[in-house]
Amino acid sequence: MLWINDSVAIADWELSESFSRAQGPGGQNVNKVSTAVELRFEAERSPNLTAAVKARLKRLAGRKWTLDGAIVIRAEETRSQLRNREIVRERLAEMIRQALIAPKRRVATKPTLGSQRRRLKAKTVRGTVKALRGRVGDEDE
Repeated sequence: MLWINDSVAIADWELSESFSRAQGPGGQNVNKVSTAVELRFEAERSPNLTAAVKARLKRLAGRKWTLDGAIVIRAEETRSQLRNREIVRERLAEMIRQALIAPKRRVATKPTLGSQRRRLKAKTVRGTVKALRGRVGDEDE
C-alpha cells in the first residue's frame, strides 16, 4: 500500500516493479546486481483516483504515460535496489499529490479606468518621442 495523503492510497495490485542492471559507475556491482527499478502504475484503471485527477496526472506525467494508461517511472541513481525503490515510490507519490491539487479558476476582470488612462498616456508620450526621431532637414531650402 502506497499512501499519498490521508484520503488517497494506492493498492499493491496497481503497482508492479521490475529490476534491471543500472548504468554508470559502480564497478563489478553494476555487472552483477540488478539495482535499477522500473515502477509501473496502472493509473487509468485505478479506482482511487477521479477522472479529473487522472486527466491532470496524464498531463503531468508526459512521456511517462503509456498508451495503455500506465505511468512508468525508472530510477537508477543509487547502488542500492532498496533505495531506488524508495526513490521511485516517492516520485510517483509526489506526482499524484500534484495532480490532486485542483487549479484555481481564473476570474476575468476588466482593467480599471485609471490603468486604461495611464496606458493611453504612455502610448502618446512614446509616440511623440518616436515622431521626433525623424531626419533633420534644412528649413532654408
